[in-house]
Amino acid sequence: MTKNKVNTKKSTLYKSEKIKIMTNDDRKIREKLKQKTWNEIKTNDSWAIFKIMAEFVDGYERLSKIGPCVSIFGSARTKPEHKYYKLAEDVAYQLTQSGFGVITGGGPGIMEAGNKGANRGKGTSVGLNIELPFEQHDNPWIDPGKSLDFDYFFVRKVMFVKYSQGFVVMPGGFGTMDELFEAITLIQTHKIARFPIVLVGKKFWAGLLDWIKNTLLEEGNISPEDLNLFRVVDTAEEAVEHFNKFYAKYQLKPNF
Repeated sequence: MTKNKVNTKKSTLYKSEKIKIMTNDDRKIREKLKQKTWNEIKTNDSWAIFKIMAEFVDGYERLSKIGPCVSIFGSARTKPEHKYYKLAEDVAYQLTQSGFGVITGGGPGIMEAGNKGANRGKGTSVGLNIELPFEQHDNPWIDPGKSLDFDYFFVRKVMFVKYSQGFVVMPGGFGTMDELFEAITLIQTHKIARFPIVLVGKKFWAGLLDWIKNTLLEEGNISPEDLNLFRVVDTAEEAVEHFNKFYAKYQLKPNF
C-alpha cells in the first residue's frame, strides 16, 4: 500500500472517530453558535413569546382552582425503598390531613412520593412536569386534570411560587437547590410575601448550613436574620406543625 493511500485511510478513520464521539451537548453548542441572520433571530424570538404566554395562561387558569397547596421538592433519583422517599410520602399525607394539597415536579423519586402521599390522604395532588434526563414520564399519583407540562423552566418556577403556601425541601440535587435558593431570595428581597420553607433531614442539610453560616454570614454576604427564613426538621410531624403554626396567624392566598 502506498504512503498516500495509508494517509488517506488514517484521515478517513480520524474523521469517522470525530463524528462518533460528538455528543448531544456538542451538537447543541454547534447549533447555538451557528450564525443566524437578524431576521431569523427576530422571527424565532417573536414566536417564542406566544409559546411562553400560552404556558403562563394555561398555568394560571388551571392552578387558580386548586386551593391551598404546599410544594414538595427533592431528587428525581430517590428510590421507593429509600428512607427519604418514605419520609416525603408521610409529609405529604400529613399535609393533606391539615387541609393542604401537594404540588410536585410530577416526576419520579421524591416527587412521586409527594403525590403518592397526597393521593393516599385524599388531598389535591398536582404535578408540574418538564422533560429532564431523569424525569421521562409523569408519576401515576397525580390527580386527573392536574398534570401540567412545561417547556420553560422559568414559567414552571413562577407557578410553584405563585400557587404554593410553602415549600418542603427534601434531599436533592442542583434542581432542588435552585428552587430552595430562589424562594429564599424572593422572600429576602421582599418580592413576595414570606411563607414557610422547611428543609427535611438535618444530617443531609448540615454541610450546606455550615457553609451558609461560616462563609456567607462570616463574609457579610447575608444578614443574621436571613437564617430565620427557613426551618430545618427531621420528621413529618415537625414539618407540618411549622405550617400549621404559621398559618394560624395568616390568611391563605396566592403569593402575588
